[in-house]
Amino acid sequence: MSLTQREREIVDLLRADPLLDTAALAERVGSTKAAVSVHLSNLTRKGVILGRGYVVRAAAHSVVVVGGANMDIKAHSRAAVELRTSNPGEAFTTPGGVGRNIAENLARLGTPTHLVAPIGRDPFGDQVVALTRSAGVVVDHMVPVDGPTGTYLAVLDATGELLVAISNMTVTDALTVRQLGAARDLLAHADLLVVDGNIPAAPTAWLLDFAHAVGVPVVLDPVSVPKARHLAATLSPERPVLAVTPNSDELSAIVDEPVADTKAAISRAARVLHARGVTHVWVRRGVRGSILSSRDDDGRVMVTTLAAPSVEVADVTGAGDSMTAAFVHAWLRGDSPVEAARFGQAAAGLTVASTETVRPDLTASLVDAELRRHAPRPSQEKKR
Repeated sequence: MSLTQREREIVDLLRADPLLDTAALAERVGSTKAAVSVHLSNLTRKGVILGRGYVVRAAAHSVVVVGGANMDIKAHSRAAVELRTSNPGEAFTTPGGVGRNIAENLARLGTPTHLVAPIGRDPFGDQVVALTRSAGVVVDHMVPVDGPTGTYLAVLDATGELLVAISNMTVTDALTVRQLGAARDLLAHADLLVVDGNIPAAPTAWLLDFAHAVGVPVVLDPVSVPKARHLAATLSPERPVLAVTPNSDELSAIVDEPVADTKAAISRAARVLHARGVTHVWVRRGVRGSILSSRDDDGRVMVTTLAAPSVEVADVTGAGDSMTAAFVHAWLRGDSPVEAARFGQAAAGLTVASTETVRPDLTASLVDAELRRHAPRPSQEKKR
């Protein structure tokens, strides 16, 4: 894609101040409003300006995440939980939602990221948008809707393990293809699309079809067993997917049969998804690590078992979201699928060691340092 000198000047101005209008741009570059309008039209046609408001496409690889955004309400018990009674502890709110969390993790890792998610016109919605923007995520294509912003209530024991959670994702459940139409230009010029399983079946199918038509690779995060079930009918060779990231229970829901948490069983189920157009099936196994099944262009399948890093758990919430985000970040920077999965597991380990759903000091350098810290010594590698 080549730009004229004048177009490059306009792009530089818009990167510094996206709110400049045509008159201000004309004054800055010493031209007329009519001439600048032509340049802006050409930049939109070339995919440098995305949709409304002169949103300039990032110079680096950019990701669009379509999924849920809600307010998390998290409660930690100070001691072993006693059921059916009050337990001493702490509670606090923080922005959440699988799609939103993935987007924030990506932004913190350094990947330019846009979030497309339904959000209620209420105080929770205002807070979620403001805090997500302050974390570095572009939120210009959020979908304002009537009704309350989604909420996720989680109760964790003293060790940080999840005891029970209740989510209200009504606004996300009601998302329509028509509501996503305003983001068509944004989606068409993304380097990768992440879709979380909270999105209903019809919009998910449309997103996969649209992404395939414009050549944008897709990563699917199933989110939960109930949400994973609709993927069984959505996945097909006609709408190929770069990667799906289930745990073994979610994998069972997608293939519609029990899948034991063994390498052999997971490998067999992964081949079912490969036949449905999925290139990489990355199955999470908690403290047992993960299994990555990858199919190459010749149809050959390679299965890799990856060990989980040893960490002291503070809060498991958000681990899967950071895994997906880090995998995407590493894949876009050129890591192999196995290297990207290792990068993702390291990010998840750093996340569960933090009390935050999205670790605020997360960076690519921090994850790389963690990988080096856990890397086997040369003498250990020689013994294998």
